[in-house]
Amino acid sequence: MQLDLELALPPPLARLDVRGFGEPAAPTSGRLREDTLAAEVPVALVFNGVSHAVMMATPQDLEAFALGFALSEGILDHARDCHDIEVRTLDAQQASLPEGVSAIEVELTISTRSFERLKGRRRSMAGRTGCGVCGVESFAGLDLDLAPVAPRGWIGRVDAPTVLRAFAALPARQLLNASAGAIHAAGWATPDGTLTDVLEDIGRHNALDKLLGTLARSGRLTEPGFVVMTSRGSHELVRKCARLGVAALATISAPTAMGVRMAELAGLRLWGLCRAPQAVLYAPGWIARPA
Repeated sequence: MQLDLELALPPPLARLDVRGFGEPAAPTSGRLREDTLAAEVPVALVFNGVSHAVMMATPQDLEAFALGFALSEGILDHARDCHDIEVRTLDAQQASLPEGVSAIEVELTISTRSFERLKGRRRSMAGRTGCGVCGVESFAGLDLDLAPVAPRGWIGRVDAPTVLRAFAALPARQLLNASAGAIHAAGWATPDGTLTDVLEDIGRHNALDKLLGTLARSGRLTEPGFVVMTSRGSHELVRKCARLGVAALATISAPTAMGVRMAELAGLRLWGLCRAPQAVLYAPGWIARPA
């Protein structure tokens, strides 16, 4: 990764002077104080010089975000299909944005095979947003077909106590959210519920892509484990996990009906409403049987 030395990345948190009302012993005119807010920056993902998508994201762990997005969206088959990632910051004038609004470009150099496939997809895809697909030209453009997740002999160990153990360790690792709130987290836990990685972003899809990219860069996507998230279990989160062979996903809020159906079709174990002491198993996943 190479950074533009002339213009550093904006910080993930911003501080702003505000006036709070209704606080204990505060005057009726309110009390001036400094507030910490989550940064929200437009990030352009550029593949071999061609801009593919602009996402609103937290400006942190952007190399992992870009790689995770490319893998979970099927642009790349393997992390080795990405040859280089460069990150640079643009000021408002360079990005044609309002004064005081910077932007970031993340450029990936990818294999010729991957780029040719991406160009074909761009010709048939009208648009995609951070909350799902929009503007596609046909139902087929929803890209809901998934290869089944391979059965895992250990998947039954991802039970309610194990999932809740991972969630209990999550708040202490949400450093950005502790300061600003409004920031999602995606974590990776081993089959015994030990939390090993936590990535944060204002967008739940972005946080997951950052996590998947981190695992891919370190060659750990094939290791036993499951994803925990501070969000609802939407179909797109299930799709991203299943596409990369992640066998289990647990979310703090409820899933959508389509999220559950996608998990059933992919054979992915899906937990939701994971708020101690309760958790709900919405899809059991496929368990490898002894030979």
